[in-house]
Parts: sequence; C-alpha cells; structure tokens
Amino acid sequence: MMTCLSSPQAHWRPKHFFFLQLASMLLLGSWLLPSTRAFWTALDIPVYRALNGSLGHWYGWDLLWAFLSTRIADLCAAAVMLCALIYRDLIFAQAQLRRALVTFFVLLLVMLVVRVLFTKLITAQGLQHASPSVHLGGGFQLSAAFPWMEQFFEIKDRSSRSFPGDHASVLLLWVVFLSVFSKGKQRVLVCLTGLFFILPRLIAGAHWLSDNLVGGGFVVLQTLAWGYCSIFGDKLYQLLEKLSNPVFRALQYLPLINRFAIVRQIKG
Repeated sequence: MMTCLSSPQAHWRPKHFFFLQLASMLLLGSWLLPSTRAFWTALDIPVYRALNGSLGHWYGWDLLWAFLSTRIADLCAAAVMLCALIYRDLIFAQAQLRRALVTFFVLLLVMLVVRVLFTKLITAQGLQHASPSVHLGGGFQLSAAFPWMEQFFEIKDRSSRSFPGDHASVLLLWVVFLSVFSKGKQRVLVCLTGLFFILPRLIAGAHWLSDNLVGGGFVVLQTLAWGYCSIFGDKLYQLLEKLSNPVFRALQYLPLINRFAIVRQIKG
C-alpha cells in the first residue's frame, strides 16, 4: 500500500498534463480516422457477438446479467467503490481516507463537465451512434427475456446514444485512481472488480467495446489532466474539503456511523 497520497496539484504539472492530453487525442484519433477506425470495428462486432452470444442458454446466467444491468446493480457497484475509499487499510491508511475520498469526488465533478462537453461535441459532429443491440439487432435482449425486471428496474440493454460509455467511464476512473495507490493483489482485485462491473453493459448490448475503451478512456484521461494536473482541480479540492469538514464533524455524533475510520480520523 502506498504510504502517501497527494491531492490535486496547486500548480500546473505541464509534462503530465501534456502526456495525458496527447494520449487522449491519440486514442480518440484512432477511432475517428478511417484508416484506424476499421480496427475498432473489427473488435466491436465480434466482441458483442461473443459476449451477447453467451446469453439464451441458461436461465441463471441470463438472470445474473439482467440484474447486473439494472440501476440497482449500479448502486451495488457504487457501494463497492465507496467502501474501497472509506474503509481503513483496504487501499488507504486511516490518515489518507478523507483526502482520498475528497480527491475522488473532485475527479468525479471534473468528469461530469468533461463528459457533458464531450458528448455535446460528438453529437454536434454527427458522430453519435446507437448501441449494438439497436444497430445490429438479432441479439439476445434481456429486457424482453425478463419483462418483470424491466418493468420495475429497467434493464440497460439498449441505447440510441451509446458513445461514450458513461458507466464505464466512472469505473475506469475508479480503477485508475486506486491502481495508483495499490500494488500486487490489491491492484489485481481492483482491476477485476472494475472489469466485472463494466461487463454487464457489454454483454447486454448497451455499449460497444469502443464506447468504453475509446469514449470512456478519453473522458478519464481528460479528467485526470484537468482534475489532477492543473490548478483547477486544486481549487475544487480546497472548496470540497472546506465543505466536508462540518459534515464529518456532524457524523461523529451519529451512532454506528461514527465507528467508521474515515469519521474518526482526526485532521492534522
């Protein structure tokens, strides 16, 4: 486990910022240019066929991925992500917990802005597309197989605007963030957990692989550039830290809640 955790930078980190910008542009360019777009198409269709093709053979398997494609499962994923940030010694030591949590919320807020602007740009340029379940058709549709689940929870197995993969973007950001401060088995577990929660949308046909790797990857790289390597992230961090202090003080008076290490942490 890493022994130190730095918050977003109070000064620009030009080398890191430039590298992240370059990596994000190269990634997006590989999807935009016709010469390399064929590579993503060659991956997207077979991956969808293979993953979605695993459905329709065993009821229990279909039920599992139908549930994991609902908003209820998204809440479960959010709970797992939160636990990794607030439980002592899972990834972070007790003295690092609040800084880690606030930093991740900073990145989420930056990601929200990046994602909205990026989606508007993609739509305005006519680059938006439907999910494979809509575009290709003929696959196994979980919402049709489980109408009772669709009625109560809405199964996310289709979309008319699937780029970028919003769900995957958050999970990829979480994986990258925790991977920086973990090692060995911890890092492997983080990556496998992120992959597990990303898979449902791919299996159900709500997203192409490139929606997650290119769209989600671009959003994550831009988020890290602006949220962690620029002064803007630091300003937002300072604001959220001030706003969170009275919240944590209030939580110290709540039974059970005040037992969490992140609440008991004494700010130095």
